[in-house]
Amino acid sequence: MPVIAKQKITPRTRTLRTKRPETREEKMISALSPTLNVMVNAVRRVGQNIVHDFREVSNLQISEKGPGDFVSNADLYSEKKLIEILHEARPEYGFFSEECGERPGVKGCDYCFIVDPIDGTNNFIHAVPFFCISLALMKGKNVIAGVIFNPVTNELYYAEKGRGAFLMTPTGNMRLRVSGRRQLKHCLLASNGCSSDRTRKGVKDIVGDFASVRYMGSCALEMAMLAAGQVDAHIELRFNKWDVAAGYLLVQEAGGKISSFDGKTDLDALVATHTMLAANPALHAALLPKMMKSLMK
Repeated sequence: MPVIAKQKITPRTRTLRTKRPETREEKMISALSPTLNVMVNAVRRVGQNIVHDFREVSNLQISEKGPGDFVSNADLYSEKKLIEILHEARPEYGFFSEECGERPGVKGCDYCFIVDPIDGTNNFIHAVPFFCISLALMKGKNVIAGVIFNPVTNELYYAEKGRGAFLMTPTGNMRLRVSGRRQLKHCLLASNGCSSDRTRKGVKDIVGDFASVRYMGSCALEMAMLAAGQVDAHIELRFNKWDVAAGYLLVQEAGGKISSFDGKTDLDALVATHTMLAANPALHAALLPKMMKSLMK
């Protein structure tokens, strides 16, 4: 019986898939703390959907029905998606948001995400690109991390307690500092001053002292701009915890001072009184007596 020689089989060379190199932005996110990494990635993922919805809103402006129902659905979907992403990463944490209310975490866990999927809804409804996702993390009564993201302009502000406040830019992370202006006549005031009679009266008492006033329609973004030194003071008299939690930390970490009109500095006091004054320390000291006086009227 003939012997059949074994043939040497040369294995086929496999083409290895090369991993796509990280972008500069992805490298910056990877360098963040685990907490901020989770939060930043969550707002960016949801932000992609919001940008798509924003384009649809622009088209709906010319329709007879208008964008109201569509925006409500976009708001609800974004909140649901944001909570799903965060819950997958931190299943033991609680949640507090406008639509789903308070959802406690597992027993013994005192961490809670504060969620506002679209802060500046009226701007969003009218296709004005000044709105944001505002996300904060609280441990007990303390805000320990905050992220404010405008998905249309790709501006992402973030802060972690004791580690400063920053704006993530395409070229790197820029440290945020409140402005150093001290004379009101040179300062810019931001406020949602037209949202209620009480707010209008509060602004009216001090508006003449400032160089100019801006009513921009997103409390969270206005607080981020204060932290960045783009406005010098911010007052608010109509808000909820999800509107201000992230900005509250951002302003403090940028060297600013924030309080209720009666001088209390904890977040619960701000929410309870629905009054907020934020500015650099010098301006805060100058404005606080005026705000206290406005409360007595």
